[in-house]
Amino acid sequence: MTGSGTILAGAALGLVLGIGLALLAGGLPWLRSRDLAARIDPYLRRSRSTSLFAAPRTSSRIRIVLENLMGPVAVRTVGVLERLTGGADQLERRLRLAGRRSSTDSFRIEQVIFGAVGLVLGVVVAVLAISVRDASVLLGLFLVALGALGGVLLRDYLLGVEITRRAARMAREFPTVADLLALAVAAGESPIAAMERVARTSSGALPDEFAATVADIRAGTSVSQALASLGTRTPLNSLGRFGEGVSIAIERGTPLADVLRAQAQDAREESKRNLMETAGQREIFMLVPVVFFVLPLVIVFAIFPGLAVLEISL
Repeated sequence: MTGSGTILAGAALGLVLGIGLALLAGGLPWLRSRDLAARIDPYLRRSRSTSLFAAPRTSSRIRIVLENLMGPVAVRTVGVLERLTGGADQLERRLRLAGRRSSTDSFRIEQVIFGAVGLVLGVVVAVLAISVRDASVLLGLFLVALGALGGVLLRDYLLGVEITRRAARMAREFPTVADLLALAVAAGESPIAAMERVARTSSGALPDEFAATVADIRAGTSVSQALASLGTRTPLNSLGRFGEGVSIAIERGTPLADVLRAQAQDAREESKRNLMETAGQREIFMLVPVVFFVLPLVIVFAIFPGLAVLEISL
């Protein structure tokens, strides 16, 4: 136990020393690559209200040291996260598909928190493996790195699960919402008023998106652009086709109620096809209760009368 603890403490100190030396080496001027923006940045004016001859604002030495130390680490950490889970534009689109109104920075903070939790769990597992199983230090370091990476990827996976669940919820709501829009338009309301009525009287993910679309139109966005953005910020493909069909019907003067009814019928047919595909994919899983529960009972009921007759004859 004491030898394992000494080896682990030595490995931790060596890791800290290596990270410190790497940071110092990365901060050296002749080893740090500077782009054109960093070269001309000291000669640019920060604000139009300030003079070039004004004395620069002084900062404390502690703040300067922290910014110089943590700045490159933060930039490199965000770069690693972007390489693992996609760039900022892709992450922004995925957040909108999941229905989250938070920024990419807040999601990166959540990823860092998940990574820190995974790091702590990895350290705990590594200490137990080294102290109890007498594992090697390299295996412990691998477990620590695996825990941190697993935490980051787990947060990204949970975001994908949110997108999938939201798409399924919208697919269930879409036929009913399309019928409500068709009824409102057939009663004489305009498409914008019909969407506003559905958003006001209904609850769910799809009525919330209709409320956002109506808000965009009220703010000055054209109807075609608002409907196109409705399709891009939702994970449901049929909703994008719905927006395109409604915008084309409004531009060409096609009876909108018939278009909405056709869209609702297409959504129902698509939900039926998805249900049949899901049933076909899970056919093996559906056989599990038949084989392990129903079939043994059938065999017992078939054999029990014969066993009872044999006992009586004996």
